[in-house]
Amino acid sequence: MTKLTTSSRPHLLKRRHVLAGAAAGVAALAMPGFLGRARAEGPLKVAAIYTVPVEQQWVSRIHKAANAAVARGDIEYVFSENTSNNDYERVMREYSEAGHDLIIGEVFAVEDAARQVAADYPETAYLMGSSFLPKDDAPNFAVFDNYIQDSSYLSGIIAGAMTKSKNIGMVGGFPIPEVNRLMHAFMAGVKETAPETKFQVAFIGSWFDPPKAKETAFAQIDGGADVLYAERFGVSDAAKEKGVLAIGNVIDTQSDYPDTVAASALWHFEPTLDHAIEMVKAGTFKAENYGVYSFMKEGGNSLAPLGTFEGKVPEDAMKLVMEREAAIKSGDFMVEVNDEEPKSN
Repeated sequence: MTKLTTSSRPHLLKRRHVLAGAAAGVAALAMPGFLGRARAEGPLKVAAIYTVPVEQQWVSRIHKAANAAVARGDIEYVFSENTSNNDYERVMREYSEAGHDLIIGEVFAVEDAARQVAADYPETAYLMGSSFLPKDDAPNFAVFDNYIQDSSYLSGIIAGAMTKSKNIGMVGGFPIPEVNRLMHAFMAGVKETAPETKFQVAFIGSWFDPPKAKETAFAQIDGGADVLYAERFGVSDAAKEKGVLAIGNVIDTQSDYPDTVAASALWHFEPTLDHAIEMVKAGTFKAENYGVYSFMKEGGNSLAPLGTFEGKVPEDAMKLVMEREAAIKSGDFMVEVNDEEPKSN
């Protein structure tokens, strides 16, 4: 695995647009096949382009899955982090020119340019984080997203059982579908155990600004919140300093905040990446919506172990969590996917 650091200019984001409703957005689509070739035996050449540091929650899960594939001998892996939007197309073309079999990344703010690169390199497979659906005219451009609303909902059940003030603060990066759906699922879970809860919802306008997230969380604690939904880094630090609880998102930080983080919804990118590797090797990669591989029933997300909070969550709440988790995995219960911007109440 090789790190190729590019420009660290500020990451700019335009609001992502959803082209279809939630049901269409999560369905796997049958699109025209990518006219690729079966790859020879041996590891695939994979490159990744990230607009933020690999320590950032969302990207860290992709990076983790790629390193796991390296350890298995399935891929060779290089990556660029802190790539500015203005530089993204150039880096993408350089990796394409270098002959990589599969290029992964997140193109939410550079969608048009990224799709043009894919059109110029039809023998390369691209798997990109995107709010858009696959398109007929880009058979080698597949999309993914972190649909972890299932475990977000379960973490909300726990949060509702743990809040005493019935006031929960929520700090997100941007009010975009990938954040909104998780917040809504969390809020739905809270209402299962504490239906009268008040929510304070705020967005900091950045994917990686822990000081700003921390200050926003302090304001919500001052406003009466005794549980915080930590969609961004910095929120759990505020919770720790003020002696309130936090609920984690995407990664498990319980070991860093053993007295603070009561539960976390985890994203597992492995099913998404492993399917792409299999398809590229077989020469059958196509423009699918890989978002479905983030669902709990596909192994794409889970509720983190409670760790130091084992036995501290009310028994009735944990019973409900286990019942709902089993129903989600069996397909008997579906958590709503709501991409609208959540509001304080």
